[in-house]
Amino acid sequence: MLNVVVAAIGLVLAAPIMLVIAIVLKLTSPGPVFYKQTRVGLCLRSSTGGNHRRKVDLGGRPFTIFKFRTMRAARPGEEVQVWASASDPRITKFGNFLRRTRLDELPQLINVLRGEMNIVGPRPEQPEIFKNLRNEVVSYQARQRVRPGITGLAQITLQYDSCVDDVRKKVQADLEYIESQSLLEDLRIMALTAPVMLFRKGSR
Repeated sequence: MLNVVVAAIGLVLAAPIMLVIAIVLKLTSPGPVFYKQTRVGLCLRSSTGGNHRRKVDLGGRPFTIFKFRTMRAARPGEEVQVWASASDPRITKFGNFLRRTRLDELPQLINVLRGEMNIVGPRPEQPEIFKNLRNEVVSYQARQRVRPGITGLAQITLQYDSCVDDVRKKVQADLEYIESQSLLEDLRIMALTAPVMLFRKGSR
């Protein structure tokens, strides 16, 4: 109920900002306003430990995530799933601003209303990257015990991932959140998200 209420109110309040973002994107960069990508979500497992909804274990239920586009439109051959670094040449000037302020995440309120994400939770990853990290990072898949979120403990305390060591730190923060998950903890993280967006840095 908290997720639905916050997402619905958030969409109403953010509508003017989202409209401005959409207009600026269209005026400054050719391509679609929204960026859609498959991510790995909540893991639904049978009692035997296998994923009972598909033959191939993807680590969780795949879903389509929505974001404002922060990069130039993909060129042929650029569909490979890789991390975007802060100096990635594909990121547009306005896209860099959206990423630093986290405003590119606003369309994910739609994912929350669809029941694919929570407001607070571990960030969902792309399937191919997820598969690699599951083999490299201890307990990585344990993050899928809860729905992925727009914001989370890792997002308000740490910066964007640039290497596997960064992922390990975020996994520890995600697991810490899962162990202490509660209504009050979610409200605390939501309250700390606004300062992170405004001042562009993590805050514990």
